[in-house]
Amino acid sequence: MAKTSWLERNKRKLKTVEKYAKLRAELKANKDYIGLSMLPRDASPTRLVNRCRVTGRRRAFLRRFQMSRMTFREMASNGLVPGVTRSSW
Repeated sequence: MAKTSWLERNKRKLKTVEKYAKLRAELKANKDYIGLSMLPRDASPTRLVNRCRVTGRRRAFLRRFQMSRMTFREMASNGLVPGVTRSSW
């Protein structure tokens, strides 16, 4: 499980991105890069980190399932991920 502070930091960044999304779009459309650079750094969507919904792990993240590879494998083996079957040949 990831540290709670990391998870909270990512949530705070998400709120900041949502807060400034409209303003960022307007500044980009007007090509006002000076005004864009005056916004907070965390207003940029690239500062967000993909994290596992179950454990909060950020490495080995599978976008399609919104979880890390280890959590995915564990849940898929237990049949908890719908539409996923074990491969056999």
